[in-house]
Amino acid sequence: MEVKIGVQNAPREIVIESSQTADEVENAVAKALDGTSKLFSLTDEHGRRILVPADRLAYVEIGEQAIRKVGFGTI
Repeated sequence: MEVKIGVQNAPREIVIESSQTADEVENAVAKALDGTSKLFSLTDEHGRRILVPADRLAYVEIGEQAIRKVGFGTI
């Protein structure tokens, strides 16, 4: 699942590939925005954890799982 995170006062967005589902990401965003959690936390496909202070979140874009095509017949 591709997730793009916009952070206030940062020139670029954070883009990660996460193994979490869209519902899990949405629940983490909701907890961060309603004050239950002070940090927005996601784990990418390589096990790295991304932490963003909840009060600095500008937006979170949840994309679809990209299907990677391999071979010459995919053109």
